Amino acid sequence: MKIDVIIPVYMPDDKFERLIDMLNRQTRMPDNIILIWTIPDNNRFDKKQIEDKYQKDNVKCLYVKQKEFDHGATRAYGISVSDADYVLCMTQDAVPYNENLIENLLNAFNDENTAASYARQLPGDKENEIEKITRAFNYPETERIQNKASLKKYGIKTFFCSDVCAMYKKTCYDEAGGFIKKTIFNEDMIMASSLVDMGYTVRYVPKAQVVHSHTYTCMQQYRRNFDLAVSQADHPEVFERVPSESEGIRLVIQSAKLLCKKGKVYLLPKLVLQSGFKYLGYRKGKQYKKLSREKILKCTMNKSYWKRIWDEEN
Repeated sequence: MKIDVIIPVYMPDDKFERLIDMLNRQTRMPDNIILIWTIPDNNRFDKKQIEDKYQKDNVKCLYVKQKEFDHGATRAYGISVSDADYVLCMTQDAVPYNENLIENLLNAFNDENTAASYARQLPGDKENEIEKITRAFNYPETERIQNKASLKKYGIKTFFCSDVCAMYKKTCYDEAGGFIKKTIFNEDMIMASSLVDMGYTVRYVPKAQVVHSHTYTCMQQYRRNFDLAVSQADHPEVFERVPSESEGIRLVIQSAKLLCKKGKVYLLPKLVLQSGFKYLGYRKGKQYKKLSREKILKCTMNKSYWKRIWDEEN
């Protein structure tokens, strides 16, 4: 049984160094770590320096140009060079909480019907209270077994999965056709929905933990939710049959209650402001096909994605 880790990399910081270190400390070591480096458009990139530092016996370096990067296609490229039985997709800023991450994710496949498992995301020590509540909402302490039978119970969360840290059984991944090759966001949820539709189970494993969180400004929240909504608009076969808006509303209400319970009422205006920017970005993204190219570039977090799409159209 082989396990390979797939990590897209672009201008990493110290979290990436800690990630590599922790992967090499796991109780179940990965057989290979496949790093897919994005070469910036300005070409200021030294392959030799990268390979001298990182490319070792179990570490392979691949490369894509920035204008060619795609959340689905780039990860699919990494998986295509792997002959492992299981592939673990991670992001460069997700640091394993302990040495049992891979072991705990792999244990989920003791149930032969499991096609994917994904980890709990813990906030960093310095994160603000609202981000901590958001992480706890999306990644609770209790296990979640997601399949056709859970649609009524979990709604859109039945298709939830995150390539921040998600493991896939390679045979099931291939049967589902691999990651979608053109998407601005949500390649993981699109894959999870395919696996569920095929009768498989996706498991959320809270014992498998990574430290991963972000402190976004209001405009960053706006742009992130714009991109999220674009992916939903492009894939109604996934997102229109189980509306996601109710989850957002539930998050805001629960966050407000918890802030009051913790005596941090003074954070409520910030919560309302952030939530407003998220909603406005989401609504605008849902209507992106009515927007000019200039307006889209102002709204998105991923300008290179749009430039590539438009170049291909021309």
